[in-house]
Amino acid sequence: MRILLLGSGGREHAFAWKISQSPLCKSLFIAPGNAGTKEFGQHFSFGVTDFEAIRACCIEHAIDMVVVGPEEPLVKGLVEYLRAEPLLKSLLIIGPGQQGAALEGSKAFAKAFMQRHGIPTASYREFTKENYQEGLAYLQAHPLPIVLKADGLAAGKGVLICNTHQEAILGFEEMIQSSKFGEAGKKVVVEEFLQGIEISVFALTDGTHYVLLPEAKDYKRIGEGDTGLNTGGMGAVSPVPFVDTILWEKIKTRVVEPTIMGLQKDGIPYCGFIFIGFMIVKGEPFVIEYNCRMGDPETEVVMPRLQSDLLKLLTAAANGELNNYTIKTDPRTACTVVAVSGGYPEDYKKGFPIQGLDQLSNAAMVFHMGTQQKGGQIITNGGRVFTVTAFGNSITEAAAAARTIQTAIQFEGKYYRRDIGFEFK
Repeated sequence: MRILLLGSGGREHAFAWKISQSPLCKSLFIAPGNAGTKEFGQHFSFGVTDFEAIRACCIEHAIDMVVVGPEEPLVKGLVEYLRAEPLLKSLLIIGPGQQGAALEGSKAFAKAFMQRHGIPTASYREFTKENYQEGLAYLQAHPLPIVLKADGLAAGKGVLICNTHQEAILGFEEMIQSSKFGEAGKKVVVEEFLQGIEISVFALTDGTHYVLLPEAKDYKRIGEGDTGLNTGGMGAVSPVPFVDTILWEKIKTRVVEPTIMGLQKDGIPYCGFIFIGFMIVKGEPFVIEYNCRMGDPETEVVMPRLQSDLLKLLTAAANGELNNYTIKTDPRTACTVVAVSGGYPEDYKKGFPIQGLDQLSNAAMVFHMGTQQKGGQIITNGGRVFTVTAFGNSITEAAAAARTIQTAIQFEGKYYRRDIGFEFK
């Protein structure tokens, strides 16, 4: 098969690494990719929302399957665009159309979907400029803390957890009146705060059948001990120690299966990944978000633990045949630790040379997130630069192995959390 993989982060590096291992993979093309993905296939420079360039590439290179890494092209209608091309009638696409992608593209759509299909989630209300005053009154009377979510895509920054009513009102005003998150914040979802532990669960579905990949827990805060600003993710572990057979069964029967059935009932075709973010409250699963793609950096612990042929699974999903497949998983623990640029998640500089990448052993995997090859050198090209994934027989062991490799790779201003998995030690 000839595969086109769209994206440029650690998730896509992990996908490229895994897909290239399949005997089904004849050629892998990556757009735009990063310095790490160059090892696995030919790069194209066009972006993930350049639909015309993607279409032309699929035709010119006789692409058999497109694997869409990030959410933006899905929310903007890439699947429909490619499906409308007569020359691409046989093209397999991993990623939902706009309706399915709305599970991530609109928080209000996702909450209404959950409510409609009886999927456990926090209580909520939604507000716009039209009912702004009503929203202010609702916030004043709301118990603390209060969760505010920009309805649309906001690069992972559109969620505020407010500990005072004054903070909530200010955040609400900045979103709706001052357009802090642009179009994404024109509608705001106000949610009940759930106290518990977050985990990430990943389903691959053909719209009717599904398989569950290994679960993971990621760490969003920049500071150790889960302090400071939210980021795109500073690390992840898999498996999650408290996820036992009882909780896993609740997750499947109360959430995963009603989600797949809900898509069918609503007439929404869906082929691809569904990321379900959970808050586990006293042993009970509540959905806090859907994503229409895999998470990053969770993919960097899930893919190494996946012993099944990923490309076979993707092909089965695209052909509606996932009922014939089961997942094989490495029983060991995987931990990934992200290295970021100094100043991230606020202002940071890039373009610094990365030293030590050529001295790595086989003890760990390095997945590039924001890197670029310039001349013969790899330089930083983003806030999150790379992540190191290592295995161990426990979270403590895997985390220690990942940190050891982190110390061998350096660039100016580098920062990483040294406590990923801290609550399980």
